[in-house]
Amino acid sequence: MVKNRAVIFDMDGVIFDSERMVLECWEQLAKKYHLSRMREAYLPCIGVNDVRMRQIMMEFYGKDFPHDAFREEASAFFHKMVEQEGLPVKKGVRELLAYLAEQKVPVGLASSTRLALVTEELKEAGLYDYFQAVTGGDQLKRSKPEPDIYLMACERLGVRPEETYAVEDSYNGIRASYSAGMMPVMVPDLLPPTEEMYEKSVAVLEDLVRVRAWLEAQ
Repeated sequence: MVKNRAVIFDMDGVIFDSERMVLECWEQLAKKYHLSRMREAYLPCIGVNDVRMRQIMMEFYGKDFPHDAFREEASAFFHKMVEQEGLPVKKGVRELLAYLAEQKVPVGLASSTRLALVTEELKEAGLYDYFQAVTGGDQLKRSKPEPDIYLMACERLGVRPEETYAVEDSYNGIRASYSAGMMPVMVPDLLPPTEEMYEKSVAVLEDLVRVRAWLEAQ
């Protein structure tokens, strides 16, 4: 049972199986823009906000990269896919959130995605009410791997970072929560765990089903 602890989740790649959909959109658009190595460019963007994403893409493809046009098309492509297929929820999400609610564990969300979209997607999936505090990447200047978003999320949730688990899939998210003084739990998605991730995480678990079992044992 989780005692005297809180849990803050990342969203993309943790709550929703969305990172693969975004990558597919980017790779499809890469053909139109005649861009090579799109997967290599995309992976460092996982877990960062729009400002940092722009920097990464321009560092990778040069200052002439049409970032705004590319992102606008990618977003439209993504939302069309979601309309047709729905936004897939990760295995074990609903059961884990229901368990935490039953145990009266404070639950928050800290996503690099802008708040309006985070709110919309959580509500459409019927998950929004599980979270007592939701923080989006457009609400602060510095992106993950800086700790700012997790510190803000802890403050809004009214919990101490050192008593809070952060459930993350990305390197930048683990680094951010670790720097915030939290207890990172990595659930890998597109990015495999590295030695650094094992060092910074209190646990590296295959999926959210295992996260629930692990939390029950704490």
